[in-house]
Amino acid sequence: MLKYIERKQTDSTKWDGLESMFGEKDLLSLWVADMDFQVCDCVIEKLKEYLEFGVLGYYKEPEGYKQSFINWEKTYHNYELNKEWIRYSPGVVPAINWFIQILTERNDSVIVLTPVYYPFLDAVKNNGRKLIESDLINEHGSYTINFKDFEDKIIENNVKLFILCSPHNPVGRVWKRDELQSLINICKKHNVKVISDEIHQDIVIGKNKHIPTAAVSDYDSIVTLTAGTKTFNLAACKNSFVIIPNTEILKAFDNFVQCIRIPSGNTFGYIAVQSAYEKGREWLKEILKQIQENYLYIKETFNKELPLVEISPLEGTYLTWINLGSYIEGEDVERFIKEKCKLALDFGEWFGGERFNNYVRMNIATSKENVAKAVNQIIHEIQMMKNK
Repeated sequence: MLKYIERKQTDSTKWDGLESMFGEKDLLSLWVADMDFQVCDCVIEKLKEYLEFGVLGYYKEPEGYKQSFINWEKTYHNYELNKEWIRYSPGVVPAINWFIQILTERNDSVIVLTPVYYPFLDAVKNNGRKLIESDLINEHGSYTINFKDFEDKIIENNVKLFILCSPHNPVGRVWKRDELQSLINICKKHNVKVISDEIHQDIVIGKNKHIPTAAVSDYDSIVTLTAGTKTFNLAACKNSFVIIPNTEILKAFDNFVQCIRIPSGNTFGYIAVQSAYEKGREWLKEILKQIQENYLYIKETFNKELPLVEISPLEGTYLTWINLGSYIEGEDVERFIKEKCKLALDFGEWFGGERFNNYVRMNIATSKENVAKAVNQIIHEIQMMKNK
C-alpha cells in the first residue's frame, strides 16, 4: 500500500525550495521529479539495520550491489550486462557533464532532441560546447523524431556527441526499437558518440516497453546512464550507474575519475539501491498503477472541461506535458500558473526556449488529491478568464 507523505518543512527541495525557484512559498508543488510517496519497506528496513549497527565509517561497495542491478536489467529489460562495464557516478546529470568533458573538446558540437530535460542544455553550454537542437515533430501532442533534421544537423555542425533521453523527458515517449535503431545508425555512420540517459527506464506505462539503447545495435560508442533514483524514489542517495562497453571510453572515464577523486558512492545509497532492486518490484507496481490513474484523471478531466488543452500521451516517466496555448498566450503561462493557479510546475521554456512557452510539465508522482487540485485550479482560472 502506497503511503503519501506530507513533505513541507522537511528541507525538501520540491516543497521547501519554492521561494528560491519560483519567488513564492505558497504554491502546490508539482515540479521537480521526485515522488511524494514513502519508499518501499525493504529499503527502510535495511537502512535501519545499518544505523542500528552504529558505526558510520568508510564503506566499500557491497558484493551484491552490482549483481542486483545486473539481475534487474536481465529480468525486466532483457539486457545482459558485464560487471566490468559498470561504474559509479553521484547522479546522471553529473555523469553527463563528465562525459561531455571526456568525449568532446571545447567548442565541439553536441546534439539533443528538443524539448528536453533542461540540465542537458545547461551541461552543453556550461562546458563550452556548441548546443545543436533537433526539434521533435509534434502532431497534436504526440511526438516523433525528425530523422532528416537530426542527420542534417549532425553533418552541418560536425557533431561529436548525441545526448539521448530514453524514455523522453518531458514529452513522455518510450522510444520504439526501430526509432532507436535509426538514431544509432545515423550516429554510427557519422562517428557520433552517444550518451543515453535511461533514468526513467522502469517508469513505463501500460503496454509500452523500454528498450535499452545499447541493446539495439553493435555500435559500442554508447554510454548508458541510469539509476534507482526515479524507479524507487531514492534521489537523496546519490548513487547512479554508468555502463561503458567500449574499452577506450572506459579507460578514459577511469582516468577522469582518478583525477577528480570520486571513485565510489554513498553508503546509504549502496544499501538502499541494492535492497530496492532485490525486493522492490511489488512497490513499483503500485507506483505505476497510481501514476497511470493520475494521468487518466488529468486527460479525462481536461477533455471534458477544456478540450483544447493538449495532453501528450504518457508512455513513460511520471511527468505530464501539457499545452495550454489554446487558452493562454505563451508569455503569460508562467504568470498564470504561479499567480492565478498557485502552482509550482516546470515551464516549457526551460526545455528548449520560447517556442515551448505554451507548455508546462506536471509531476504526477503524488496523491490523486494533489493532482485533482492542480487540474481543477487550472480549469477554474481559465473558465474565469473566458467568462470575463
